[in-house]
Amino acid sequence: MTLLMHTLHVELGERSYPVYIGRDLLSDSSLLAQHIAGSQVVIVSNEVVAPLYVDRVRAALGERALVTEIVLPDGEQHKSLDTLASIFDRVMADRHSRNTTFIAVGGGVVGDITGFAAACYQRGVNFIQVPTTLLAQVDSSVGGKTAVNHPRGKNMIGAFYQPQAVLIDINTLHTLPPREFSAGLAEVVKYGLISDEPFYRWLQEHMPRLLAREEAALAEAIERSCANKAQVVAADEREGGIRAILNLGHTFGHAIETGQGYGQWLHGEAVATGMLLALELSARRGWIAVSEVEDFRALLRDMHLPVSVPEDMDAAMFLDLMAHDKKVIDGRLRLILLEAIGAACIVDDVTEAELRTLLAP
Repeated sequence: MTLLMHTLHVELGERSYPVYIGRDLLSDSSLLAQHIAGSQVVIVSNEVVAPLYVDRVRAALGERALVTEIVLPDGEQHKSLDTLASIFDRVMADRHSRNTTFIAVGGGVVGDITGFAAACYQRGVNFIQVPTTLLAQVDSSVGGKTAVNHPRGKNMIGAFYQPQAVLIDINTLHTLPPREFSAGLAEVVKYGLISDEPFYRWLQEHMPRLLAREEAALAEAIERSCANKAQVVAADEREGGIRAILNLGHTFGHAIETGQGYGQWLHGEAVATGMLLALELSARRGWIAVSEVEDFRALLRDMHLPVSVPEDMDAAMFLDLMAHDKKVIDGRLRLILLEAIGAACIVDDVTEAELRTLLAP
């Protein structure tokens, strides 16, 4: 039975769009149909998700003149220019026009690469996000960031390109492996840390219910996460200012992902460790209490997430990888720290000495 629990809007003028959150939304033809203008559709998924959900999405589309299904290999290591080219090869071979609609069915990798393909194909076609992982539902599917990775840096090649809609079906979380579910929770907690202290306290209290995947708790956490992100994106669509706070922990995390090889650490795992480093640095500056750092460390352990950097990554390796981060502007590295729980700030005055001390074994 379809149950629409929440609908919120990302307010971006003519580029505004709805985010639907509910149960069995993948089977709701009315939600999909109202956001598809033409008769051509490209469904992009991966080899893990496609057998679970693509047939349901295709059935919800009804009769279409042309439906192309593209199944990508699974894993962050395939979020590349080569994979992007394979999407273009298939879409062009099937002769899709400018009126086609791309639908991303999967996690963050599928959503990012499908969105970038939609941004580029014939200079831009419509696309819809159908995120099936917790991380994609609360983070990458909302906000219009699309990209592929480069061997020297994560998400270095991409575009800001908004979807027509985001359909979040919480039932997909029941097939998500525990490791990926925990990784998604890292991005949920991020919103409380950067701008919503009451939400952070709610998460501390309700984490057992979330880990048990209770439906009501999941819907609440997803809605509050998406609402927080939508508010930031509406204020700064292209990350010229305040939107950067969404990157709490990401500069450290991207260094871990790149340094370990894409796919070895899940994005949420790397971000969790990165956020812990950001909180430790905030405490060293006297902005938050050491007890808050330890409370967060304990919460990460409860969530089954890593609380230390990889043993084979030293400060020199971190500094080299972070120098290639997108958040380096005019040679100055921007980091997101916390002035308090629920109050993030953007800083560009962190010294190499501070980082070496922070990252020392």
